[in-house]
Amino acid sequence: MDEASSLIGLFAIIPILFYLGLIVLSVYFIIKIIKFINAKTRLDQERNEKLDELIKVIGKDKEDQNKPL
Repeated sequence: MDEASSLIGLFAIIPILFYLGLIVLSVYFIIKIIKFINAKTRLDQERNEKLDELIKVIGKDKEDQNKPL
């Protein structure tokens, strides 16, 4: 009889542990996604700054070529 009650207790705990594990994995993936998005945003800003500098340099070169001698 003792084995039966412990087996029933085990089956009662399994769904709770399953849902707890699912919640932990969900929180982990959400944190990873937030970190990825923050890193991507930072890299996109750096790329945009570099593109702005490149556009300025190209524009300056075109202005220098269009000036009469």
